[in-house]
Amino acid sequence: MALSNWAAYLNRSTKLLRDSSIKILRMEGADGPSRAPLTLFRLNSKQVIEQFATGCDADIGGSSTVHFELDESPERNKGSGSTATGRFGGEMRLDVRPELQGRIRGGYAGFRSKPRPTLFGEMVDDVSNHQFLALRLRLGGDPRLRNSYFVNLQTDGPITTDLWQHRLYFQRNDGGWEDIFIPFENFILTNTGELVQHQIVMMRERIRTVGISLLGGNSGVSGSYDLGIDSIRAVNEEDVTRPPSIEKNPSRGI
Repeated sequence: MALSNWAAYLNRSTKLLRDSSIKILRMEGADGPSRAPLTLFRLNSKQVIEQFATGCDADIGGSSTVHFELDESPERNKGSGSTATGRFGGEMRLDVRPELQGRIRGGYAGFRSKPRPTLFGEMVDDVSNHQFLALRLRLGGDPRLRNSYFVNLQTDGPITTDLWQHRLYFQRNDGGWEDIFIPFENFILTNTGELVQHQIVMMRERIRTVGISLLGGNSGVSGSYDLGIDSIRAVNEEDVTRPPSIEKNPSRGI
C-alpha cells in the first residue's frame, strides 16, 4: 500500500473511531434523530477528487473518453459558492472497435466514490434520517445529452452489482449552477444495467458509494459532455429549495 493510501486509510479509521465515540458520549438517538443536512462529499479539493474512480466504454472496446478533475476556473465556478469544484467531462461516442460491433454497446461514462476501508470495517454513510439526495451541479457540453445523466447509489448489500439509480433532471440551460433534490424512495434498483423486477426498499443505513453516469448509448446520442459537481448531501424537506425530481419512466442503466 502506497504511503499516501496508508495515511488515508489511517485517517478514515481514526475518523470512524472518533465519530463512533462521540455518538456514544452524546447518547445520540436518545433525543430523536438529527434532521440536519448531511454532507456526503464536497468536491472542492484534489484530495476529495482522488477519492473517486472513473470508467467509460473505452475500458471494454468503445471509444468514449472520460476525465474527472478539480476545476478552479472562476468563470465556471461563479454561482457555486466555491472557488473549486469537480469537473466530469469528455467525449461521448457510440462506435466501438470493428471486431466488437454487435457484441458490445458503446456510449457510457461515469464516476463513483471509491470504497473506504478502515481498521474497523468499511466506512459507509447512514442517510436513514433524511428524505432527499441533494446535488449542486452545473450542466455544460452538448445539450442533446442533458437527459442522459443518472445518479447512482450502491448500498452495502450482498449483491455487489446492484445499483440504485435515478435520472438527473436539469432545469437550467444557461450553464449555471443548480440544486437538484431526489427523494431516496424514488430510486430504482438495477443490476448490471437492467431494471430489477422485484423492487425492494433501499438499505439507507449503509450507503457505500455514490456516483454519476452518462448513458448516451441508451438514447443514441453522442457529443462532448461537461458536468460540474460542487456537493452531494442528504437533506430533509425543510432544506429543499425547489420541487424534487421524480423518475416517471425508469430507463435502463449501464
